[in-house]
Amino acid sequence: MSEKKVALAVGAHPDDVEFMMAGTLAMLGDAGYELHIFTVGNGNCGTAVYDHNEICRIRAEEGHAAAKVIGATYHEGLVNDIEIFYDELTLRRVTYLVRALAPEIVLTHSPNDYMEDHQNTSRLVVSACFCRGMRNWLSSPPLPPTFQDCYVYHCNPHGNHDGMRNLVVPSLYVDITTKIETKENMLRCHASQKEWLDTSQGMDSYLITMREICAQMGAMAPQPVPFAEGFRQHMHAGLSAQDGDPISEVLGAATQKKV
Repeated sequence: MSEKKVALAVGAHPDDVEFMMAGTLAMLGDAGYELHIFTVGNGNCGTAVYDHNEICRIRAEEGHAAAKVIGATYHEGLVNDIEIFYDELTLRRVTYLVRALAPEIVLTHSPNDYMEDHQNTSRLVVSACFCRGMRNWLSSPPLPPTFQDCYVYHCNPHGNHDGMRNLVVPSLYVDITTKIETKENMLRCHASQKEWLDTSQGMDSYLITMREICAQMGAMAPQPVPFAEGFRQHMHAGLSAQDGDPISEVLGAATQKKV
């Protein structure tokens, strides 16, 4: 594992990390990791009320506030929602952040999720981590390559099902019961999303929905717990010099693996 202990959580939109990854991220912070949250999209489509500039301002402020709850640094979105594409410029910009932060642990979306913004974010993050040490792959802005071990974990898709309604079973469960209130406090910072999610997706209360997702994951664990987050780890080839699972190593008894 690298000497610099940095954990980076990457979502497509502001509040995605809080829904699916924030409990684990908070626990890594308690274990001494420097924490960062980055959203590829700026959240501009998450409203039925505000214009583009106003909702982007609101959602950036909410992202910073949520990150502050766990002492994390928030990195604002690069592109508009629904415009998260696996393209050259976006990949170069995501690579820049990976090189600038040199994270050891990276949490991001599932490759199979209910919308393409999430799926494309997953692809961008994996490629950026893979390319971090390639001298002739230029980031934007340019930064020298980095060579730290980089372990990528894909959180379960929203609702724990893929886009074809198939249940996704993680290989790693993290008991976040001690962090469920922290996770809720982070998600509560995204106040603009309550009305939008109620209007667009019928989620009733986004705070209740988050708890239900985590409770379902906790019930799926080999030894059930009240609340959990689930992950599948990306293959280490091209990402680290050797196989490893730093989340399990660092969080120990709070983790369980699929039997």
